[in-house]
Amino acid sequence: MITPTKSGLPYLIVTFAIIGLALIGFRHFVSGVPFFPGAKITVWSVEAKIRFDAGGGSAQANFVLPNAPANFVLINERTASPGFGLHFNTVGDTRYAEWSIREAKGRQTLYYLVEFEEKENPNAVKPTPPKIEKKRFLNSLATAANSVLEQAQAKSVDNFSLARTLINDFKTPNEQAQLLLQNSNAAQRIVELLMLANIPARTIDVVLLEDNARQQSLNMWLQVFDGDKVTVLDPKGLINPNTNRWIVWEQNDGAVFDLIGGSGSTIGFSMMKKQVPLITSLREPEHEPGLLDVSIHSLPLSEQTVFKSILLVPVGVLIVVFMRILIGLKTSGTFMPVLIAIAFMQTSLLTGLIGFLCIVGTGLVLRSYLSRHNLLLVARIAFVILSVILIMAFFSVISFQLGLTEGLKLTLFPMIILSWTIERMSILWEEEGPKEVVRQGSGSLFVAILAYLAMTNPLVRHLTFHFIGLQFIFMALVLWCGTYTGYRFSEIKRFAVFAK
Repeated sequence: MITPTKSGLPYLIVTFAIIGLALIGFRHFVSGVPFFPGAKITVWSVEAKIRFDAGGGSAQANFVLPNAPANFVLINERTASPGFGLHFNTVGDTRYAEWSIREAKGRQTLYYLVEFEEKENPNAVKPTPPKIEKKRFLNSLATAANSVLEQAQAKSVDNFSLARTLINDFKTPNEQAQLLLQNSNAAQRIVELLMLANIPARTIDVVLLEDNARQQSLNMWLQVFDGDKVTVLDPKGLINPNTNRWIVWEQNDGAVFDLIGGSGSTIGFSMMKKQVPLITSLREPEHEPGLLDVSIHSLPLSEQTVFKSILLVPVGVLIVVFMRILIGLKTSGTFMPVLIAIAFMQTSLLTGLIGFLCIVGTGLVLRSYLSRHNLLLVARIAFVILSVILIMAFFSVISFQLGLTEGLKLTLFPMIILSWTIERMSILWEEEGPKEVVRQGSGSLFVAILAYLAMTNPLVRHLTFHFIGLQFIFMALVLWCGTYTGYRFSEIKRFAVFAK
């Protein structure tokens, strides 16, 4: 039953519910955001965050922009550069963003965001072969270059197979290859050797697309030509270019970023994959959003990826509130199941369960030993924290030696929370016995699994990220549950005799 109150709490609950429903309705009917995932197009948002130190005078920054990749269609781009003037220039087939300011001092931050639709681009810019310029190697470097090139040519049949052979040779370099790598990287040396064999090739700067990645760097890849054909290769041999999960950012042997009037520049790329309705992707991006249309999407992409996970936490919190107040299930700690569920999201459910049981079980054994020495609370907790770190390291090493790489993910567990869990369960064992420990521990794991299943559901992830109004609905439900004073579901059987 709900406790009647004159405090105005019911009105607050209704207000939160109305605000939430209004925001959800606006996002769906006005902004065109669908209620269900699986929209018509797949869009990759890539944000470049440029930071540099201005010297106090004028500053000018030129940044190369991507230009019509083969497997993606550019549908939107925008910048954020308070105080800077912005111009877009094109030189040949290279596009630039040029920022300028008359006076700037201290740390400066520039943003460039581009959105690509994942599909074949009929207007893709076809790369042209570079002019062959043979590097002149001297003394021992000349001998090493000729030796490596001759050995690779003997194991290849065309330009592309020669490039792949050189990549393999530099992955496990022999004495000659190691000599070539002393003052250069593998990508640059491979291009020089290919040029030496009259094969057009160049290094290109590539962005690897990974959902929710933050502050990634550009990767130097190879572009090799054979007549009218061209291929792209990863000089480290780690990524298969045929996966199409990459975008060429610069391919004209130039600098990606030029800075005048500043120093200490850094560039980090954040990216996110999302399903967007066609009507939303075609909206004019230059308009200023209204008050109700402001959402997480207006933040920089690096912050969006953080909030995409944070906005799932209220789902787990609501499940904990429901299970504890309405169902009456006991857990070890109030919201520890939510933290465990977040750890499960990083490790996978099975790995997380095994890791949690191993760490907590071993920690309880060590904690029982401490009980004999009557240590002070601070020292006891500190020892448990150190023990948890060692336990996690031990199980990670053992699992790696056994070939179980999933065990390395145990480091994603919250160490402090695990330590307090061990301490709490140990005290509970001493005061109420092992039965209560098993009861609360199993209850915590059960709620954590429920929260994990809800927080990893594609529909839940879609709704929480795209409809900020859901947070008001969650607040209303939590307040409503807080006014409940009736029997818990688990107590109905216990007090059934009084009903008779």
